[in-house]
This record gives sequence, C-alpha cells and structure tokens, in this order.
Amino acid sequence: MWGYDTGNLMPECNYCDASFEQEGAYLEHLHTEHDESELSRIDRRRVADHVGDDEEGEFPTGPAIIGGTLLLTVGILVYVVFFLNIGGGSGPAAASGSVGDVEQTPYGLQTVHQHGTIDVIIDGNTLDFSQQQYQLQADAFHFESGNGVRWHKHAQGVTLEYAMSTLSIGVTDSSVTFQGTTYNESDPDTNVTVAVDGNDVDPSSYVLQDDDRIRIVANSS
Repeated sequence: MWGYDTGNLMPECNYCDASFEQEGAYLEHLHTEHDESELSRIDRRRVADHVGDDEEGEFPTGPAIIGGTLLLTVGILVYVVFFLNIGGGSGPAAASGSVGDVEQTPYGLQTVHQHGTIDVIIDGNTLDFSQQQYQLQADAFHFESGNGVRWHKHAQGVTLEYAMSTLSIGVTDSSVTFQGTTYNESDPDTNVTVAVDGNDVDPSSYVLQDDDRIRIVANSS
C-alpha cells in the first residue's frame, strides 16, 4: 500500500512521514519500523510476501499446508488463463449499462501493482471515493487508506468496465449508470464522457495501465 503527496505524487508511508523510491524499500520499512497491529490487512499480506515465511512470529501467512494449496490453485489458474484462453474476455457480452456483469474479469491476482487517478462527476457532483463504501471493495481494483483520488490495481486484465463495476457504477462508451439512473449520450440534453488520459475509450475492452488518469462525466439538463 502506498501513500501519495497529491502535489508531486511521491510515494509516502501511510503510517509516518517517510517516503521511498521503490516498493521494496517501502515494504522493508513497514517490516522493520512498524508493528503488525498498525498495518492494514493488505499491507500485512504484502509485507509477509516480501519478507517470506521463515521469520517466526512476524507477519505469519498461515500453515504450510494452506500455502501449498494456494500455490497449486495459482498454478491451475495460470494454466487455464494462458493455455486454455479462459477468463480473458471471451465470455458473453454484458448488458449495456449494467453493474456487476462485465465482459472481462481480471486474472493473475497480485502479479502487478499499479496506480492511477480518477475523477467521476455525476450531474455536477464529484464522487468522493474516500468514503468507506468505496474503500477496499475488490482485491484487483480498489482505493486504500481513505484516499479517494488514487486507485490501486493488483491484477492483470482489469478493464475500466470492471473497475467501475466494483464501485457500483456501470459504464459503456456512451453511457453511465449510477444509483439506478442511466445517462445515455443519445438522450436529449445528456452529455457523457468516458475517457482515459483525455482519450475516449471502450470501457469493456480498455485495460487500465500504470498512471492512467480516468475521467467519467455524466450530465443531464
């Protein structure tokens, strides 16, 4: 988990004023300078992955039998994804504007760690993703530590459509669905923007990249 100064986006520790250039140094700092009880669930897991399981009593990751089972599960998942081409977006298309039903679901959880920013405006109101209902909603894509500006991505194949569905927001290239209301660009006096880095994208196929700036706007008169 990383904290950021919104002025220069430098990574900072969420528990003190220290800052770091690389994630490895940050995780080592959490391991040596902060007690396990201070850390969030996700940070404890990352520190455990970083330092390994051979330091008795520090950030345990569970019995060896559970670890072996997890490794076997990951191996099967990798085989399915890369050799059978399942889970890579080849399923049936999702209903237009639906929430929780997406064309492509992520895979390879914890194989990447990327970040970006987001700005969602509905009828002139900017959504505040620092609120509790938007924090840590999914392992593959989420917000952490009360920061509602910078998103975290921890899996491959995270599309914009999937990312928004974890926040109960449905998006297509021409519509936005929020709290039961669908804003469709084809409707009179309705404007919809679904863009990444200033470019319009198809949310069902666009896979989020490191440092992507998401902007979604839906307004109706």
